[in-house]
Amino acid sequence: MNHVAPLVSDPVKRRNSWASAFKKGWAHSKYLHLLALPGVLYYLIFNYVPMYGILIAFQDFQPLKGVWGSTWVGFDQFKAFFQHMYFWRVIRNTLLLSFLELLFVFPLQILFAIFLNEIRSHFYKRFVQTVSYLPHFISLPAIVGMLFMFLSPQDGPLNMLLVKLFHMEPINFMGLSEWFRPLYIASDIWTTLGWGAIIYLAALTNVNPDMYESASLDGASRVKMIWHITLPAIQPTIMIMLLLQIGKMMSLGADKVLLMQSPVTYEVSDVISTFVYRRGFEFGEYSFATAVGFFNSLINIFLLLTANWFVKKTTDNSLF
Repeated sequence: MNHVAPLVSDPVKRRNSWASAFKKGWAHSKYLHLLALPGVLYYLIFNYVPMYGILIAFQDFQPLKGVWGSTWVGFDQFKAFFQHMYFWRVIRNTLLLSFLELLFVFPLQILFAIFLNEIRSHFYKRFVQTVSYLPHFISLPAIVGMLFMFLSPQDGPLNMLLVKLFHMEPINFMGLSEWFRPLYIASDIWTTLGWGAIIYLAALTNVNPDMYESASLDGASRVKMIWHITLPAIQPTIMIMLLLQIGKMMSLGADKVLLMQSPVTYEVSDVISTFVYRRGFEFGEYSFATAVGFFNSLINIFLLLTANWFVKKTTDNSLF
């Protein structure tokens, strides 16, 4: 007759059993825990400890009085942002630029990874990979500086080509609002295409080559192999990367936008991060800027949870 171990109902015994299980687990993997310790400390010190600064979003923060000495104003800073004349402009620009990145940059990285996977010449494949990775390691100021030089209306190569071949007037690409979004997305594609494809290439290494050989013997074309073998194999990776991309839609980086924009292009280039930068650092409205950033984080969490719920309902993949 099988004996079933009785459940531990005594809190003291339960706590002791958990403690012994923790000690046993630590003894078996203590070196792995020690390896993870620097990363854990980094996130604790630089990501979690500063979170108490969110409190100033509910204050009229004065640096001389400090966090605990400033006046509490409740949700006044949030109301001020919702009623601000540029509220809809920064929301629209942030969502639109993020959507364009999702529409063009994200799928192109997948297609590029599949293209590299289909190349049979190892030399050519490595050459293309190296060339596509290089822009990722160029600093953003250098990237934007190259854009200004290449597109200069005075001596930029593109404008010189337009003038000489098509007899057109020089175009000030970086000073016209209608060119900001195309240039932003095009430069993003150039700098992230090769680097973003790495994770999909890693996922493709797990595909069994015998599946391609069987499909080839059955007369399947390369397009059908990609559709029925390659894409299903990397679908979990695509879903996870898509969720991560959606989760940071509202967190468009301020660095590149600040370098590319000018007061003339604010109507299409002013996003939440640049708006927070100006209000916080240029105007000294620390509480207002913190409230805007906090609202932005809440929207990101909502988008991530919604997208994760939808993907979980429609596929077998999700973040949690």
